[in-house]
Amino acid sequence: MTHVTTADGTRIFVKDWGPRDATPVVFSHGWPLSSDAWDGQMLFLLQQGLRVVAHDRRGHGRSDQPATGNDMDTYADDLAAVMDALDIRGATLVGHSTGGGEVARYIGRHGTGRVAKAVLVGAVPPIMVSSADWPGGLALSVFDGIRKGVFDNRSQFYLDLAVPFYGMNRPGAVVSEGLKHTFWGQGMMGGIVGQYACIREFSEVDYTADLRRFDVPTLVIHGDDDQIVPIGHAGRLTATIVKGATLKVYEGAPHGLASTHQDRLNADLLAFVAG
Repeated sequence: MTHVTTADGTRIFVKDWGPRDATPVVFSHGWPLSSDAWDGQMLFLLQQGLRVVAHDRRGHGRSDQPATGNDMDTYADDLAAVMDALDIRGATLVGHSTGGGEVARYIGRHGTGRVAKAVLVGAVPPIMVSSADWPGGLALSVFDGIRKGVFDNRSQFYLDLAVPFYGMNRPGAVVSEGLKHTFWGQGMMGGIVGQYACIREFSEVDYTADLRRFDVPTLVIHGDDDQIVPIGHAGRLTATIVKGATLKVYEGAPHGLASTHQDRLNADLLAFVAG
């Protein structure tokens, strides 16, 4: 099965690798990427005998690009449709960035009947903008700038965004043209309508109530040099909201740590899933 069709007829592209009776790990990707962002983790965990599943969010990657349903409630329902269609049980849900919001909203709306554990990596919860409850966030103008960049010239915007995403603008950093172009390619594979709408979902949606519904072991991983989703208003807060959560801080790691710190993340994921 390469696609799952949701209740509104949207076709969601899915990768499902490994033995069906193996422990499943389900990945949700960040914006504006696709499930390909998890290649390094999925290949590694597959080689360890696990079942690995990832989908392209609607409006992103190889999934359909509808003009409707580009909101976090629907994203969470799409993930539920994937979980149900593949009959996934006892899963470890892993969400990066916007995908962390998707995992949180999935648990908030659908509970943990199919979930054993959760991992949030550089994730956007509880909320990226400053709010009454969490006043230390970013200004709305930051995200208005992202909207303008996507509207005006998203091709150049994505190419430029890859640099801080992977910390390539730091002194002594390795500049990987391959990573930059992989980021750009995944971004341009998606559609502008869904990607533009998704900016609100990763910036202005409050996931606090969803985090409080977590009742499974949860690992929070965040780089302390994340220039996209600053750790202080994200990973550190989330670890205080989710009961019993474990926080792992990757010193000097950027937002795209799944690529820049691939081996370390792979080892941490394997240990958490198996533990």
